Amino acid sequence: MERSGGGRSLSGDSRETWRLHQADIDALVEAKHGDPFSVLGPHTVRGGSVIRAFVPGAQTLSATRPDGGLLARLDQRHPAGVFEGVVKGAPAADYRLQAGNEAGTWVLDDPYRFAPLLGQVDDYLFVEGAHRDLWRKLGAHPTVHQGAEGVQFAVWAPHARRVSVVGDFNAWDGRRAQMRKRVDSGIWEIFVPGVATGSNYKFEITGPDGALLPLKSDPFGFAAERRPSTASVVARIDDFVWTDQAYMAERGQDEARRRPISIYEAHLGSWSRRPDGGFNTYDEIARTLVPYAVDMGFTHLEFMPVSEHPLDDSWGYQPIGLFAPTSRFGDPAAFARLVDAAHAAGLGVILDWAGAHFPTDAHGLYRFDGTPLYEHADPQQGFHPDWNTAIFDFGKREVANILLANALYWLEVFHIDGLRVDAVASMLYLDYSRRAGEWTPNAQGGRENRQAEAFLKRLNTLTYGEHPSSLTMAEESTTWPGVSRPVDQGGLGFGFKWNMGWMNDTLEYVGKDPVHRRHHHDKLTFGLLYAFSENFVLPLSHDEVVHGKGSILGRMPGDHWQKFANARAYYGFMWGYPGKKLLFMGQEFGQWTEWDFRGQLDWPLLDFPMHAGLRLAVGDLNRLYRQTPALHARDCESEGFSWLVVDDADQSVAGWARFGGSGDSPVAVLCNFTPVARTAFRIGLPCAGQWREIFNSDALAYGGSGLGNLGGVTAWDSPSHGWPASAEIVLPPLSTVFLKRDA
Repeated sequence: MERSGGGRSLSGDSRETWRLHQADIDALVEAKHGDPFSVLGPHTVRGGSVIRAFVPGAQTLSATRPDGGLLARLDQRHPAGVFEGVVKGAPAADYRLQAGNEAGTWVLDDPYRFAPLLGQVDDYLFVEGAHRDLWRKLGAHPTVHQGAEGVQFAVWAPHARRVSVVGDFNAWDGRRAQMRKRVDSGIWEIFVPGVATGSNYKFEITGPDGALLPLKSDPFGFAAERRPSTASVVARIDDFVWTDQAYMAERGQDEARRRPISIYEAHLGSWSRRPDGGFNTYDEIARTLVPYAVDMGFTHLEFMPVSEHPLDDSWGYQPIGLFAPTSRFGDPAAFARLVDAAHAAGLGVILDWAGAHFPTDAHGLYRFDGTPLYEHADPQQGFHPDWNTAIFDFGKREVANILLANALYWLEVFHIDGLRVDAVASMLYLDYSRRAGEWTPNAQGGRENRQAEAFLKRLNTLTYGEHPSSLTMAEESTTWPGVSRPVDQGGLGFGFKWNMGWMNDTLEYVGKDPVHRRHHHDKLTFGLLYAFSENFVLPLSHDEVVHGKGSILGRMPGDHWQKFANARAYYGFMWGYPGKKLLFMGQEFGQWTEWDFRGQLDWPLLDFPMHAGLRLAVGDLNRLYRQTPALHARDCESEGFSWLVVDDADQSVAGWARFGGSGDSPVAVLCNFTPVARTAFRIGLPCAGQWREIFNSDALAYGGSGLGNLGGVTAWDSPSHGWPASAEIVLPPLSTVFLKRDA
């Protein structure tokens, strides 16, 4: 018997019994057949096989053996290119097609002769939301199947009536590669022989109502055309050459929260540009950005989203190609070389991961199969009013599976060291940026998005379970409890949380004229009430230098000299404060203007001594932070911090001690946020002895006045400020000073 959908039984000997119904032929020609594999390709009949093929443009068609020998001449059933014929004898499986018309002849392989590549286990795991390496199955995979080279295509579109893969290999004709639907999972698949890497493709989808949708890019595409073109590109992701084996083996040797972590956040499109204003490639970025970050003493690079996105203005936060490094800078292999170069230099790489929402561009995920597939069907949960984007349906198992697989994909395929998850607060709250009546409460009547909460817990559980030495960080701006607490202890399971409260308070403080700072001293001190409730990162990110906020240097008060002194003192305050560090590119040397993603950083500013001095100060702070356990080992533990002076609002002075492990010398951090020098300031210290001045933001080399403590001070057994010892120190104007107890 034939495996037939629309055709009649082939059990008899009559030629007519195996011929297709006209309705099937018309459906094939019109690309409306619900199950093309049931009629096209080889089908067993008594005494042989019937072969059917659809080859537009062919006037004659024959089935041949791989060596070219004739198997059968196929009859034309429709002038559009539908042919069928019987091959007597053994079932025909390995055959080729020879087509002809008035222009000549050509040989092609039939995609409908190939068996499926996906299996029932794939269907089951995906429907259950448990397919951890889903990227190995969906998307476009160059492979050899049944002896033929080609590409396996697979896409999830459960509500579609028909899905075809179209591309430059089949004239973008949706009739030529109509896909097989796996009913159990809603995944459509086909192996198309002869397709090469570098081929452009999309999916042509007929929705459940019979309407033809705009051509869709591949949600699992590993590469894409450069915008404004939007096709996906067949690319390999299994042949990268890595040299970072030693780095990968060593990166998880100790606990992340006890390591120095100082992150340089970069936007790859605007860190630097070519002389003609064009983008640098991933390889060019590797040759410039990586050594720069190493020279500056940073431990990690954080790339703003690199997933393919249609609009430069979104900075990558509205991605469409979740699995494709953006083609703006090169292909996937080039991005892998950038990561490998960073690892070779000892730098970790963190990706900004935008898994909260996606744009509504017609070629993207929005209404992918004609229904709200990736987004929540309820617009009160599925549409974001702030960004005019769709919101993922985190409660749908398949959607959650795709996002989880994407996170693991970057860690495994590209050796990424960590993920900074964007817009976590928007995921956790159903009423985020919504007025009363614009949001739907959860089942308990609350505002918490329990489905998103469960998703984030699973994200972290899987990430740390599969890649224990990786990092996850949450951009979460609310008081949601336990963001960085382990999941088994009731938390969300992130490794770290951005400390948005610290950032807002301290930037507000340093932006005030020093004469008024005495009235806002709590902005410096309040953060210590919660500083150890989470594992915090102190972020001075891109968000603080856009949308009219100015630059870090530009918002400092005072004259030219005072602005730089304020900035140096503020960075010293930040590097001495408990928490990991993050600084957005350009702020290390004092950009005057806001960040402009359309251009590049103002590198010529480094020709001016004050800017060069600021950069030197940041580099020295990074090196001290990394070399001094007291400044990083207990960033996330209250035992690593104690106030020396907390309430001197009148003089705008704050000071504290930092402690490492047993045997590590403590460090005193002292800040003077007025332009008045404190030349005999008595401060209590943990112990008597010699305290060496290891950092002074007022140093001449940084552009300061050169006032200081002549290399150090001596503390005597004279109690002060509740401590057993004390010393008189010099606090230069608008400065931060670090004193380290000599061993």
